[in-house]
Amino acid sequence: MTSQDNVNAVIRPMTNADLQRVFTWRNHDQIRQYMLTPNKITFSHHVRWFERVSQDPTRHLLIFEESGKPRGFFQFERTACVEVSNWGFYTDPKAPKGTGKRLGNLALNYAFSILGMHKVCGQTLAFNEGSIGLHKYLGFQQEALLHKQHLVENKFYDVLSFGLLNSEWNRSDES
Repeated sequence: MTSQDNVNAVIRPMTNADLQRVFTWRNHDQIRQYMLTPNKITFSHHVRWFERVSQDPTRHLLIFEESGKPRGFFQFERTACVEVSNWGFYTDPKAPKGTGKRLGNLALNYAFSILGMHKVCGQTLAFNEGSIGLHKYLGFQQEALLHKQHLVENKFYDVLSFGLLNSEWNRSDES
């Protein structure tokens, strides 16, 4: 990825003005089918979640924009070890191809450069090939296969756990 790829891309904190858009993305069938909590949520539930989580100092809720248009959402949640964070993300289902890669690169730069993370961790359902591919593209290593770990609609699914160290990210940036 060249610096030219993200010339018009920025990340910013999620605000109340983003609530409807992020709610719509989160409830979209293309997004929900891959979430660990795939049920549709109500807007009032979404607002309560935002009010609670946006006040939590261990959480960072962020919007990815390209050319002034919101294209995705991502979040980091610090674990008990404050230098380690779990992350989650999704893009606007109508976003151009490659948006996830651009979001991921900026998000990880933010995690390692701004938040000072030692490690970023992610989990995905084993059938989510897009997320698995993105994690691998970004340099994550698969660290675990959690066999039949997550129940969705009366069926258990495997969950893959990924991790990326700051030192690995720095090396991947140099190549």
